[in-house]
Amino acid sequence: MTSSAPRGLQGAYLVGERATQDELRGRLLDVASQLLVTIGPESLSMRRIATEAGCSTTVIYTMFGSKEGLAEALYLEGFERFRRRLESVPARRNALEHLTALGPAYREAALAEPGYYALMFERAIPGFLPSERARTLARAALNVLDRVIADCISAGYIIPTQPRKIADALWAAAQGAISLERAGHLRDSRTYDAVTYATISRYLVDRS
Repeated sequence: MTSSAPRGLQGAYLVGERATQDELRGRLLDVASQLLVTIGPESLSMRRIATEAGCSTTVIYTMFGSKEGLAEALYLEGFERFRRRLESVPARRNALEHLTALGPAYREAALAEPGYYALMFERAIPGFLPSERARTLARAALNVLDRVIADCISAGYIIPTQPRKIADALWAAAQGAISLERAGHLRDSRTYDAVTYATISRYLVDRS
């Protein structure tokens, strides 16, 4: 019978190596995102990112393949961070309260990650277009909206309809207000709160 010890040691090594690679990948993406915000898309050369991150360009090419691959990784990382923010919102007493609480969390995620946001929604890198696969994964990152809206429908708060239809309407309203706020046209969250609440209200069951 073969001992499991070597397998265990090898497994521990692989887990540690994967964690190190994930940490480096995250650092490279954060460096690229920061360069995009502070300097602009022209700063996103593999050499510049490598210098800022303290690694070789070979490492970056190995991880991302090309500048296009790096841009798509940034795009997907941005949506993954949004997903984590939304998923971390604690469940409320009822589904409608939970849905209402997701709005501020989405705005906070957008304002906290300006580099990622600019790439995700404002075409910050000229010529970059995410692949169809990336777009599908990006929308899937917001599935928490669909799930909570489905819960609202099941609980009788929202009229029966396709949850994604409502989620996309809410997403569009949120994006419009955030874009105006980022451009300096809105000073605080009041308009954002108003338009997102109005969108949700449009689908509420009439209890009068």
